[in-house]
Amino acid sequence: MAVAVYPGSFDPITRGHYDIIERTAKIMDHLVVAVLRNSSKTPLFTVEERMAMVEELVGGFPNVVVETFDGLLIDFVRSKEASVIVRGLRAVTDFEYELQMAQTNRVMAPEIDTLFLTTNLKYSYLSSNIVKEIALYDGDVSPFVHPQVAERVKAKLLQK
Repeated sequence: MAVAVYPGSFDPITRGHYDIIERTAKIMDHLVVAVLRNSSKTPLFTVEERMAMVEELVGGFPNVVVETFDGLLIDFVRSKEASVIVRGLRAVTDFEYELQMAQTNRVMAPEIDTLFLTTNLKYSYLSSNIVKEIALYDGDVSPFVHPQVAERVKAKLLQK
């Protein structure tokens, strides 16, 4: 069985992230969307909130689960008995960083491959940070995130 892990902060999950999940779910037997718990960063949403948003969106995929992790990605991938790490590429700047990470992971775990998926062209500029910045200034984020995510972003920013 081909198992893949798609790691990220998903703060919040964007339509670009969803596109990568949807496409990966079609080519892999099992996909673990791994929400990063990083104590050195201060995300807008808690890890539990981010997991809930992702779970809500991927609930229709029978071969996709959502989990959280911290520490080395390679250790998490091994714990899931996965053989593939999935990464989305938007631009050349993503490629340089992602290639460095993939090569490092390959040295640490030669049995694990990295699968790069180029993002859908209509999401090639999109990032969670852009969504948060637009929302911070009361802009419309609906083209960039699913409606339920847009509502959560707006509600979260009203709390702050």
